[in-house]
Amino acid sequence: MNRLQFVARLGIVGGLWTLLNVYVGAHLLGPAPLAGLPRLLAWGAVVIVAWLPLVALATARRETDGSHHRGSLIRLLDWAAYTMMGLSSLLIVAFFVTDLLRLPASARVVLVVVSGAALLTLVGIVLARRPRVVRVTVPIADLPSDLAGFRILQLSDLHIGPTIRRRFVDAVVDRANALRPDLVAVTGDVADGLVPELREHVAPLGRLHAPYGSYFVTGNHEYYWDVRGWIAELRRLGMEVLSNEHRIVQRGAGRLLLAGVTDLSAASDPAGAVAGAPPSDVRVLLAHQPRSAFAAQAAGYDLQLSGHTHGGQYFPFNLLVRLFQPFVAGLHRLESMWLYVSRGTGYWGPPLRLGAPAEITLLELQPSPR
Repeated sequence: MNRLQFVARLGIVGGLWTLLNVYVGAHLLGPAPLAGLPRLLAWGAVVIVAWLPLVALATARRETDGSHHRGSLIRLLDWAAYTMMGLSSLLIVAFFVTDLLRLPASARVVLVVVSGAALLTLVGIVLARRPRVVRVTVPIADLPSDLAGFRILQLSDLHIGPTIRRRFVDAVVDRANALRPDLVAVTGDVADGLVPELREHVAPLGRLHAPYGSYFVTGNHEYYWDVRGWIAELRRLGMEVLSNEHRIVQRGAGRLLLAGVTDLSAASDPAGAVAGAPPSDVRVLLAHQPRSAFAAQAAGYDLQLSGHTHGGQYFPFNLLVRLFQPFVAGLHRLESMWLYVSRGTGYWGPPLRLGAPAEITLLELQPSPR
């Protein structure tokens, strides 16, 4: 995305977000006994809260040469901005519900709504920092015995950036390595920022260890930032980047074809990724967006691993996302193909998760019972 497109989108999103925050402000300040300058200052605070995350996003796009990093004050402002973004979104939904129910716009109602939203925000922050290990068994027809029990570790949607830094990534890598997978798959949206700014925080991914290698495919957020830069950086860390191409993994007499496609933001081609491929016992596709599954099933894959949706990330969006995504989370069957959609290992924007826990996924291939 070029700078002009970014500014245009930021302006549109910023305008809508400001209006929604004005809606919240009207509910908060309606019953408040404020007048004159104090009321004007209160409205100014509402606008500042609305624009804090947008300013944080804009400053993160500045060019860096690797020697200038976001200082502790800026990082504190990032945390405040994105936390308030989460709180504001919960307040928008809560006040919308109170309006639907025609509850009185009293100070007591406002206090209950604000207290509830604040509590949920705190709980969501704690949960977002604790990804759980999810173990999934995938039955594959005619899977040879040498591939039975083959384990793929999936990380997705880490979104390393303003509030996800090296300490979080180190902990994720330690837990991933402790699971002793055969192969590691990272299915996109590794970072939200530029390589010079985030290089040291992404570096722990170079410690991911599996006997059959670590692989990466791009997500839509790589294209929002610097896709070429991130591909080069992940290759430097020792990961194989699959861009509409495949590799053959052999264990004993068993042959697993692993393919990867670019995000749908680019020329994603599941069929082209296996063009000219030799015979194999099972075909696995890494594709950031679940919507690639329809083309993958037609191309003859047995399993697709995706992310992108975050499972909705937090209530009520974990329910609303189902209106826009054909597959949201978990294991699905699409005719002859399995699709697994990770809820994501990190988070985007607000540092909270509610009703859509973060995950480190361990998938085990097993012969399908007859």
